[in-house]
Amino acid sequence: MNMVKSFRVSDLQTLLASMGRSKSGLKQDLVGRALRLVQTEYSPELLKNVRQLYETRFPKSSGWLAARRPEGVQAVSYPTLNTSPRGTAQGTDYLNGMPKLSAPPAAEVKLVPLPFYHNLETLLPPTELIAQNSEKLQDSQCVFELTQNQVEQIRNSSELRPGVKSVQVVLRICYTDSIGVQEDQYPPNIAVKVNQSYCHVPGYYPSNKPGVEPRRPCRPINITPWLHLSTATNRVTITWGNFGKRYSVAVYLVRVFTSAELFNQLKHCSVESAERCRERIQDKLRFDPESEIATTGLRVSLICPLVKMRLGVPCRALTCAHLQCFDAVFFLQMNEKKPTWTCPVCDKPAPFELLTIDGLLSEILKETEDVEEIEYLTDGSWRPIRDDKEKERERENSHTPDYPVVDICVPEANGHSPAHSSTSQSGKSASGGPATGGAGASASSGAVVDLTLDDSSDEEGGGGAGDSEDTEDSQDSPAPKRGRYDYDKDLVTAY
Repeated sequence: MNMVKSFRVSDLQTLLASMGRSKSGLKQDLVGRALRLVQTEYSPELLKNVRQLYETRFPKSSGWLAARRPEGVQAVSYPTLNTSPRGTAQGTDYLNGMPKLSAPPAAEVKLVPLPFYHNLETLLPPTELIAQNSEKLQDSQCVFELTQNQVEQIRNSSELRPGVKSVQVVLRICYTDSIGVQEDQYPPNIAVKVNQSYCHVPGYYPSNKPGVEPRRPCRPINITPWLHLSTATNRVTITWGNFGKRYSVAVYLVRVFTSAELFNQLKHCSVESAERCRERIQDKLRFDPESEIATTGLRVSLICPLVKMRLGVPCRALTCAHLQCFDAVFFLQMNEKKPTWTCPVCDKPAPFELLTIDGLLSEILKETEDVEEIEYLTDGSWRPIRDDKEKERERENSHTPDYPVVDICVPEANGHSPAHSSTSQSGKSASGGPATGGAGASASSGAVVDLTLDDSSDEEGGGGAGDSEDTEDSQDSPAPKRGRYDYDKDLVTAY
């Protein structure tokens, strides 16, 4: 425990990466993650990694560790990259005026394989950059030659885009650490010169968040355009900042893939069947008697969280615990431009070799065109989820109330339109009895609609005679309020 607590951030990241854990976060997060790792997965490999890191961190205490090393195991030194004879002895013993730490007993540095780069041949194995003096800026050189077969491979390869071949010679730089595989990491103030010409090094990504420093994408550097495509000697000079960290450099002949080529590999080699997906759903929704909450369904969106568009090819990592997918095409295209290989749903690592296409969700996408969300049920089936607005729209279309319609389209000779209502059509009043005679009958027989009249004009015009005749009926039950003519105003609907 005390060993882990004394580690630096770089040591903690190395330990977690060697055991397949996430190495992102602040130092207190890394320490807590490493302590939980030691407590839960105490294995000989983990103990060996912790001891090696501790020996590197505190070289004075390496005596008792060396005494406990099994017989026959010898320390393996790193290959060094030197330029001047007089700087060799000084660079071996001193670094920036301080005694230089000896290399830990470990195997050679291994770089992490990259999905978009397939290694064809190793032109220069990982070799450590050695400081020649106490200056902050150092220059280190490496020399290699291409064979005639390698030259032909480069010349005969296809073009990814104009002037860029698919077979390239790339330069990779990483930390000098033998525990686990190392990701590409540039030293400060890096500059690369190939045969006396400076080559392009990827710049910094601008940050959209305030207070966050721009980050440089560390990826292989293509040095092919500046090489002698012959059997002549190629000389590469690397300028780097010497601030206490150790770096190694390697040169490879690689075949570069595009996102479309990786997608074809994924489509042909990593598709999870619909039956296996249903089994996964049933496992997640299986009743647990020890749990107080029973889950009867899981909702899954058919919108890609990356581009907020409908999924085309649903994809996720095998290590992800969720059923939500993202679009494989967009995910590969984004990692081709800016490689992060992080799941956009849970923010956990999603490397290419662990990606798989969801066969069940692919079938669902073909069957549904206007659905944005579905729900998986306990038996492995599914049902569409429609939003409230769409449900209300369907309800209105299926249950439209019927109202009597007043035809006001055909005008009569006096300029008004005839009124038709339930009363005028049936010849009965609203109360269900026959229409009254006298003035009321004559009014109902020649009823017209005057849309300019309001309640006050109705009362002034001819309401007196009608009120006197209906006084007795109104005492028994209040009659509905009527206008000048025998129809209900509330039932008049103009279309």
